[in-house]
Amino acid sequence: MKRIDWTPLDAAGKAAALARPARRTAGDVTETVRAIMDDVRERGGAAVVDWAVKLDKAPPRRIAVTDQAVAEARSALAPADARALRLAADNIRVFHQATRPDDTAWIETTPGVRSKLAWRPIGRAGLYAPGGATPLFSSLMMLAIPAGVAGVETRVAVTPPNRDGGVHPAMIVAAGEAGLDAIWLIGGAQAIAALTFGVQLDDGFIPPCDKLFGPGNVYVAEAKKQASALPGGPAVDMPAGPSELMVVIDRDSAPEIAAADLLSQAEHDADAQVILVSTSRANLDYVLTEVERQVAGLPREAIARASLEEGRAILVRDLDAAIEAINLYGPEHLALQVEEAEEMVPAIQAAGAVFVGRHAAETLGDYAAGPSHVLPTDGAARTLGGVTTASFMTSMSIQQVNAAGARALGPIAARLARLEGLEAHARSADLRSEG
Repeated sequence: MKRIDWTPLDAAGKAAALARPARRTAGDVTETVRAIMDDVRERGGAAVVDWAVKLDKAPPRRIAVTDQAVAEARSALAPADARALRLAADNIRVFHQATRPDDTAWIETTPGVRSKLAWRPIGRAGLYAPGGATPLFSSLMMLAIPAGVAGVETRVAVTPPNRDGGVHPAMIVAAGEAGLDAIWLIGGAQAIAALTFGVQLDDGFIPPCDKLFGPGNVYVAEAKKQASALPGGPAVDMPAGPSELMVVIDRDSAPEIAAADLLSQAEHDADAQVILVSTSRANLDYVLTEVERQVAGLPREAIARASLEEGRAILVRDLDAAIEAINLYGPEHLALQVEEAEEMVPAIQAAGAVFVGRHAAETLGDYAAGPSHVLPTDGAARTLGGVTTASFMTSMSIQQVNAAGARALGPIAARLARLEGLEAHARSADLRSEG
């Protein structure tokens, strides 16, 4: 991890210190994804199959999530693993049911004029869960469960196959917990293209989706970006690319915990980025020593070390400077492992998820605390939040006006319309107010 002293930096230096890995915006990624998207748009399912065979090493498959399939998958897991999945699913469902937006009450702004907001689920949601060598069944639940709570009619789940062209049983159990009827084994930009355009495959039809959700590697993130830029293309939840974690410590923080948290994200992806911010030079040194001790021998050591190459260890003067770095960076995950952690929260303006205090491990949020772990990356936390039930819904205003309300408000609307030079608007208001 690169050591940086924050205090002497100017604005440009601070921006450089917090720069994301260059590969996330590399031109070769953009061009490769564009080729895949264009091919699928032109050739449909045949193109998806070709790219899947080339990149996934297996053709697309539809796995029906039947009671029998779930029972067989559950029996392939240790009982404790199956129970953990059930508890995590229950917590996710409880949180999203409690935070599902409801229609507002009627609000009367002028006597006889009342309005409210009404919420409706979107029609089709495409759900991307990273898979392959590391099947993220947790991401599947973090997407499919809130989509179900929102009332989305069609949830299309895709995930890359494993090396054998199949899927980990935990993914099927997770799909069962979420109430899905199927999972498509297809990954990468080709999966996003299939969800964007809709394709006919040997195992069935993948419909074009209204909105795409889920985290992924740089190719998935770029494909979502290109899909949303198409005329009439799907909306997307957010930039949700390679993982990010910023850990803030002081002189009293536990180095072994901070190091473990940094590595928990570094092992995700070589393009993941971890940043340590410390008010103590000595403890910063201790954490870096502990990172080196803990990374040795990890099953994904090579990936973690590649990620650490893009990591930063930033020394700040005080917690105010730490908050400045937080809000400039806008981390996907933010761990506050300082004595004044709770007092820092009101000043934080940009973070996908905040973990307050040494016991609030980011890993708990990844799996079982309840809020979705699908969060904005690449600084998008400055303007966007993570996936919630509301992400799968739209709101619309409903307005009711009686005769008295029209007489009261009509002349005002008409005057404002004429002030803008829109006479037809004004006459429409006049007709209501004259009644």
